[in-house]
Amino acid sequence: VQLQASGGGLVQAGESLRLSCEYSGFAPDNYYIGWFRKSPGKVREGVSGISASGDNTYYADSVKGRFTISRDFAETTVFLQMNSLTPEDTAIYYCAAIATLAPHEAYRTVWDVDIEYEYWGEGTLVTVSS
Repeated sequence: VQLQASGGGLVQAGESLRLSCEYSGFAPDNYYIGWFRKSPGKVREGVSGISASGDNTYYADSVKGRFTISRDFAETTVFLQMNSLTPEDTAIYYCAAIATLAPHEAYRTVWDVDIEYEYWGEGTLVTVSS
């Protein structure tokens, strides 16, 4: 299983970026995909998650209304469209995958729990200048 995040860069506040997470080595409709970010001095936080079917999406309060997650099964890619970026969004962004949820778990309750994710890609740096 491999995941690779890309699309980061340097933008000004108010601008947009689209991150991509290309994955391979597993059946795409069996895996849940999440985006996390890590800023200096802060703990890693869940930004957004998408269910295995793509029907359900989840967002951190800090990005609701600005970020949109989607997945393209044909391209085996999950996207994170980030609009109205602020300097507080500056971080390394990672995508990760959950292959198996415990029988008692629902993705909606664990999408932002990093220890639930079994596979991680290398991050992509997003820098937002003021």
